[in-house]
Amino acid sequence: MRNVTAIISGRVQGVCYRAWTAEQAGRLGLSGWVRNRTDGTVEALFSGPDADVDAMIEKCRRGPTLAHVTDIALSAAGAPDRPGFHMLPTA
Repeated sequence: MRNVTAIISGRVQGVCYRAWTAEQAGRLGLSGWVRNRTDGTVEALFSGPDADVDAMIEKCRRGPTLAHVTDIALSAAGAPDRPGFHMLPTA
C-alpha cells in the first residue's frame, strides 16, 4: 500500500477537476480525498496499491478535458482516516 499527497497546479479549478479526480480514484478502488485550495491548486490524498496510485498520478497529469496541469508535487503521506474516496471542502 502507498499513501501519497499530490498538489496539482495549473488551470485546475473551475474545470470539474475535483469531481473528475473522485470518479477516477473510485474506478481504481483508491481511498483518500480531493479538495480545492485557496491558492488555486488542487490537493489530493491517494491511498492504495502502488500500481493503482501510480496510474492515478498519471491520470492527474492530464486531468479532465478543460484542465491544464502544469505541475504535480508529490509527498509521502499517512493513511486516510476513512475508507473510500471523498471530495472535501476548500482549505
